[in-house]
Amino acid sequence: MADFFDDDNRDSGTDFPAQTSASKRSPNNREGQLAVDVFHDDEHVIIQATIAGVGREDIDIDITNDMVTIRGMRKPEQAVRESNYYHQELYWGPFSRSVILPVDVDTNTAKAAIRNGVLTIKLPRLDAKRTKKIRISE
Repeated sequence: MADFFDDDNRDSGTDFPAQTSASKRSPNNREGQLAVDVFHDDEHVIIQATIAGVGREDIDIDITNDMVTIRGMRKPEQAVRESNYYHQELYWGPFSRSVILPVDVDTNTAKAAIRNGVLTIKLPRLDAKRTKKIRISE
């Protein structure tokens, strides 16, 4: 699984990772990837992602019967010069994540909400059990 940071600074010998080149990248040449949980209850496929610091106007969710794509932009609240950082791990800039769904869903009644920095998407499952049987007419 890809993460926000390059692998070249993982073993820095300190308790914290060294400042990585992720903080020096321009938002135009790389996207961060959201961490997600995907689970189900009796009626829904549910996707959750932590997106603290992102307003709902900065999030775009595309849904098909078998895939969900979440895109957004995390903007820093204040401008900080590169030379003023002692340590930087937070990812600022564009992010996206596509999730292939394990079952077909009803895209027309899907819902999304943000609460306490967690995005929750509820997708009603389309089960084979809901198949309608018809009789052959004469």
